[in-house]
Amino acid sequence: MVANDLRQRIRDKSVVIFSLVVPLALMGVLNLSFGGFDSGSVDLKPAVVIASSEDSGQLGDALLEAVESLPVMDVTVRKVTAGDVRRETKTTGADLGIILPADFTTAVTSGQALSVQVVEGDAAGIETDVLISVVDALLGQFAAGTVAAEAGGSAGLPHDVLGGLAQQAAAGTPALTLSEGQASAEQLSLKGTLVAGQTGLFLLFTVGFGVLGLLAEREKGTLSRLQSTPVAPGTIITAKALVGFILGVVATAILLAAGSILFGVSFGSPAVVALLVLAVAAAATSLTFIVARLVRSAEQANIAQSILAMVLGIAGGAFFPIEASGFLATLMDLNPIAAFIRGLGITAGGGGVTDVAVPLTVMLGFATVATLASRALPDRGARA
Repeated sequence: MVANDLRQRIRDKSVVIFSLVVPLALMGVLNLSFGGFDSGSVDLKPAVVIASSEDSGQLGDALLEAVESLPVMDVTVRKVTAGDVRRETKTTGADLGIILPADFTTAVTSGQALSVQVVEGDAAGIETDVLISVVDALLGQFAAGTVAAEAGGSAGLPHDVLGGLAQQAAAGTPALTLSEGQASAEQLSLKGTLVAGQTGLFLLFTVGFGVLGLLAEREKGTLSRLQSTPVAPGTIITAKALVGFILGVVATAILLAAGSILFGVSFGSPAVVALLVLAVAAAATSLTFIVARLVRSAEQANIAQSILAMVLGIAGGAFFPIEASGFLATLMDLNPIAAFIRGLGITAGGGGVTDVAVPLTVMLGFATVATLASRALPDRGARA
């Protein structure tokens, strides 16, 4: 019975279109509309620096050359007199102005306090902030060299090695190195949330095809003929639910895989994701038992299934994240779609089976409660 019904559903083009084609098309539209919001990269624009270089030594020119040769952005340094830096920075729309004192090299090498003035342009942006940070870091390196030389002199080192010691302290490899990384927030990116949310939403519709088939057979009289055969009570409904469960699992797996490829998102370990798919499909299928008991026709089932899917989908964050607190937040955490999205966020951050225990418990608990609740509801369709 299950095999025959499953083959019939697969041959039904409307099932394939509504379960796969429509959600993929909707994901594409939402990605085009909102997909650029979660971009983590920042493109730095070319910057212009107005600087004075009246230093009699070499360190002033060295600092400006280091600023001009930044690998992360294109920088053009224009040298003017100290009195013209502020005016040129404001009138030409430059990003930053730098005024180095005439005794810059002498002050740095002797360990004296010095003042380097910077002038922000009228259109100062992130490029200006980057340039100021670079200048501050270079001054810090110069200061480190001076401190090392002073310490070496105090320790009685020969003068001929102090210069090399200072240069090593200013430009050498630090004792500690840092590498850029990203901490797991156990939350999906915007694209990942759209893929997971739309997949969960359309799962609720997909499993409903089993109920629609059951009610259609009831209206045509096929169900009564099946019940007259030596079939155990409940087998027919169980078979319909099992078909919906299988279709839901397959459609969800395909949508997640297609979404990962098309939109460049990763949901982590396939084995753990498979457990989440099975759990959310079970939760969605449990709703079909309730719908089958409450409605009398396929039209009513379609309306009820759509209402349940949209309410659970929207509340679960299928279209956009929903912030809540207190009792409402606790209630929304029991939503199987929200638990599914939360579980995928955990797996995307590298979580394992034990890490997704709470979302799995929520989805399986929802399935259990809904199934038991359906047994207490009156079967209105049987009275029709």
